[in-house]
Amino acid sequence: MKMRLLGSFTLAIIILSLAREAPAQTHKFSVLYNFGSSSGDPEEPEPPGIISQGRDGNLYSTTYSGGSTQDGTVFRITPTGKLTILYDFDNTQGVDPSSGLTLATNGKLYGTASLGGASSYGTLFKITPGGTLTTLYNFTGGNDGGIPDGPPIQGTDANLYGTMGAFGKFSCGTVYKLTPSGKLITLYEFDGPHGCSPASPLILGSDGNFYGISRSGGNADEGVIFKITPTGHLTVIYHLGRRTGAGYALILASDGNFYGATVGGGYRGYGTIFKLTPAGKLTILHNFTESEGYGPPTGLVEATDSNFYGTRGGGAGNYGTIYKITPQGRFTVLYYFDGITGAFPIGNLVQHTNGTLYGETIQGGTAGYGVFYKSDIGLKPFVSLVSAAGNVGKTVEILGQGFKETKAVSFNGTAAAFTVISGTYLTAIVPKGATTGFVTVTTTKGKLTTSKKFRVL
Repeated sequence: MKMRLLGSFTLAIIILSLAREAPAQTHKFSVLYNFGSSSGDPEEPEPPGIISQGRDGNLYSTTYSGGSTQDGTVFRITPTGKLTILYDFDNTQGVDPSSGLTLATNGKLYGTASLGGASSYGTLFKITPGGTLTTLYNFTGGNDGGIPDGPPIQGTDANLYGTMGAFGKFSCGTVYKLTPSGKLITLYEFDGPHGCSPASPLILGSDGNFYGISRSGGNADEGVIFKITPTGHLTVIYHLGRRTGAGYALILASDGNFYGATVGGGYRGYGTIFKLTPAGKLTILHNFTESEGYGPPTGLVEATDSNFYGTRGGGAGNYGTIYKITPQGRFTVLYYFDGITGAFPIGNLVQHTNGTLYGETIQGGTAGYGVFYKSDIGLKPFVSLVSAAGNVGKTVEILGQGFKETKAVSFNGTAAAFTVISGTYLTAIVPKGATTGFVTVTTTKGKLTTSKKFRVL
């Protein structure tokens, strides 16, 4: 086990009896897998630790350590908890991957390793669902940055866009673009006043620009929320400060606003949840109390009930919490981790197209190396788009379940030609006359609709 900063799990087990019982739950919590329970297992996923659903309906991510070399892994886990290691990292392909993975339109998953590679400053890689890994770029620690945290995301132009939390000209990290041919272009080097140490994956906005958040820098050194064009023009939308707390993760919700969670700050000093309009007006939705959870924070996920769900360190028993907050700011703690069911949740929750939320902890569980869990909040299945924008004639990838019984696909009510690839994956062509709106897949068992609108370019 690598040395951690979060304390001894052995001590956590000793004081487990002091943990408070969870409040009345509106959902069912289950541990699906205990990391480190077998020799060579994945261990200790780290933030941001993005979890992605693949075309096969399974979930994919990385762990910072574990595997045959103790240098980290890529793993696949089914919605019922069957885990398979796809790749064991070594120094050649990178070590200590904390990024998690994002799914691209080619069906492959992309991520970063924070160290190792040709120059020892980390790598950017792609991996197939079958486990074939290819290193796409070796970071040098120069103007291209180094020690990457998060995975890249795919733009509408098929390029990959991502952030580096360190190095660059001003030692504050960078924003980069990687072309399909493997050429890396540094789009922006953070300088402090315009942000420093971007913390999480970029967000592709409906305007074709990218949005993100930094952990420090800005007017109060608490981070900034920024917009950057595909050509590298950066604009600071909001400077975070004592009122909000330091930045960590950001999401773009279906209402067109940004939502995020912070560490520290707020009038209680335990962080906040905020809403930010594209024009830069920020509203504090919630100030955390000590019992509700405190740092380190994780990001939010907008579920199909239009509410937001997240996790937090601290809380009763100091093992972390799962919470829910409405767009109006009504806050509820849904679950208190107790050590055996996990400790110190990390990364963003992800909603599978079966309706259930899934997540990880960095410690706890029966072996002490973290758990992979599900939180069933009683939501129905839906369908998800791999890419959320495109021109008429574009082939769009759709994830879900029960697709072998598909009868029709429509874009905001306009029928589309489709091809069923498997029970969990199909493609459809954006039809002539389609307008921006929800995509619906009709099967023999009913209609499944996307949670977010598809934007017709």
